[in-house]
Amino acid sequence: MKAVVFDNSGTLIKRYRALKNLKTGEICDYMNSLDLVDYSYRRALVVLQTDPSECIINARGDQTIYEFITRNRIRFDISYSSGDASREDIFRILRGDPATVRDIQDTIRAVVEKDYNIQICSGSGFIVNLDRNTVDFTITAGGKLFPEVPAVIEELKRRDIDIYVASGDRQGSLRELARVIGIPEENVFGTVDTEGKARIIRKLKERYSRVMMVGNGPNDIMALREADVGVLTLQQNEDVPQRVLDAADHIIENIMELLDIEF
Repeated sequence: MKAVVFDNSGTLIKRYRALKNLKTGEICDYMNSLDLVDYSYRRALVVLQTDPSECIINARGDQTIYEFITRNRIRFDISYSSGDASREDIFRILRGDPATVRDIQDTIRAVVEKDYNIQICSGSGFIVNLDRNTVDFTITAGGKLFPEVPAVIEELKRRDIDIYVASGDRQGSLRELARVIGIPEENVFGTVDTEGKARIIRKLKERYSRVMMVGNGPNDIMALREADVGVLTLQQNEDVPQRVLDAADHIIENIMELLDIEF
């Protein structure tokens, strides 16, 4: 038996991000959140495990993010970091930071206005700077399934290849993605960081004769290297660091090309 593990954002879905720079108040969509994390030695991307379109958008905008999380018992996870970061670190920074729920709501509205689905992507969160003890950016991401994905999934199923998703995205959004593409919910691993993806690949290699990893960014590097076959897709049409290119066995422009790789 064989298995293919997909990243989600930028791999299965065309991702659209809105980020709010809390220093300037500017909302932009041209910056890559992982690049922003890598730009500073100790930054972390944090994902809130709640539905942006129901919970966050309807919350009181003037409360701080810390108040919102603690009062509503909102879970959060670190999706990606450029240095050591823990949940305790995040709580400590949030406790003294003035960033508000409105700062997140501004990014939700920016994504919804572009007609991207926030139910199948990472949802909302923020980027913290652990050196300065500040929230630097708030973020919301939405997505649209790449048109070729349903056909690719169906063909992999026809070939008796098991399909998994391992992503840094919000767990609830990935459960919705599993429903959309028709794979078991238990085959989806949500809000896993770089090392977590590699651990998933190692575990699956104990069960399958061959495991392929398909990703598109720096948070996929370890999994691409760990897999029997590592595939980098450039369909998101974003600049990719050389270290990511070097980690892949195959580089494709369109997810459909995956079916032509000998596996």
